Amino acid sequence: MSSVKDISSVPQDLEIPEISSGLPGPGKRVRMTLQEYKGTDVHHLLYLPGNWGKGRKFPVIVEYAGNGPYHNKYGDVSDGTVEGSKLGYGISAGKDFIWVCLPYVNLKEKKNQCQWWGDVGATVDYCCKAVKMICNEYGGDAEKLIISGFSRGAISCNYIGLHNERIAKLWRAFIAFSHYDGVREDWRYEGADRSSALQRLKRLRGRPQFICNEGESCAATEEYLKSTGIKGDFTFQPTFFRNHNDAWILRESKSRRNLRKWLKKVLTDHSSAGSL
Repeated sequence: MSSVKDISSVPQDLEIPEISSGLPGPGKRVRMTLQEYKGTDVHHLLYLPGNWGKGRKFPVIVEYAGNGPYHNKYGDVSDGTVEGSKLGYGISAGKDFIWVCLPYVNLKEKKNQCQWWGDVGATVDYCCKAVKMICNEYGGDAEKLIISGFSRGAISCNYIGLHNERIAKLWRAFIAFSHYDGVREDWRYEGADRSSALQRLKRLRGRPQFICNEGESCAATEEYLKSTGIKGDFTFQPTFFRNHNDAWILRESKSRRNLRKWLKKVLTDHSSAGSL
């Protein structure tokens, strides 16, 4: 008998805070934008943990959203926006971590891109500048930066996060839920081929990745990574939910417990620290 279930069978034990107006503060989730995009629709969301305080340093979970619009027969929905992201809050339970949901930048229309990549160079640049600002102004720990994402965002962990040396050096660890850069070559965007994905993967340089997938197997990603010949610190974890939906992280599960345990260990291992 399959152990896979629907997320509707497990009640949420976490509720993501509504978006607030005004300046960032403890327990607040606010819309922000970089100075160079003021007056446009390009923006990110910043959440400071409930136990945040000036003069303290906090690890930072950087999150990228899945594609939108998306829905399936199980009622799973993704709108492709920073507002719809959930992983960072579920991982942290709203404390001990700064959580930032960053945009894919549509440079031509000056807005966030909800499907695929927009302008990759502008997206990478936005990430580097936003992370630096968060570390300088809000106590983000530059040696404890984690990149994460769901679906398109999972691909982003390498596709954006390892795009070049400038951004690749930032990360302490990676959390990819549902999909992985290079596994599928039928995505129709530049650099979707395995040769390009391998060049990005080479920038990982042994840093830890937590790779999870809906259902009860991560076999496709495991097989792909073996085929690359890249030796890495890869942890594979099925969610045992059938849903292509990052809302699983807002529910109690062994998979969530394992992810939190893994992240705690990663953050105490100084060998993988990134740098601004």
